[in-house]
Amino acid sequence: MRNGVRLALDPGNARIGVAVSDPSGILASPLETIPRGRGDKNRIALLVLEKEAREVVVGYPASLSGEEGPAARSAREFAAALAGLLHPVPVRLVDERLTTVTAQGHLLSGASFSKKGAKGGRARRTVIDQAAATVLLQSALDQERSTGRPPGEIVRSSQGES
Repeated sequence: MRNGVRLALDPGNARIGVAVSDPSGILASPLETIPRGRGDKNRIALLVLEKEAREVVVGYPASLSGEEGPAARSAREFAAALAGLLHPVPVRLVDERLTTVTAQGHLLSGASFSKKGAKGGRARRTVIDQAAATVLLQSALDQERSTGRPPGEIVRSSQGES
């Protein structure tokens, strides 16, 4: 298992959920939600520097058939733009199928979504975005620990950097 902090991103149309691992690469935790749009990639670059991340994992929403649909193409384009900005920090696409559903299920069964918890739609979506990124990252960390290999596929930027 490689040591070092990893960041995970769950990019959506409106928001990007962000999670971070501990320096040992064992445990994922929610970090923040970034509004999608102007300055989002710069905020991610700043987090990579602040956390001294060794790599960034981007959720890749492959369809159940395995074909690349519009959301998957969007995630790939986002990851490629990040790879160019973050070079030499590697960016990886990791299958995120069902992470949002899993995160929402966990949250709905927990105290944070009880009657006294986050009831508003925006607050709930922000928490779900972070939780989805956390589920994604924990899955990637567990996969690496069980296989001995980094998860997903490395992304090359449009400039040819890795």
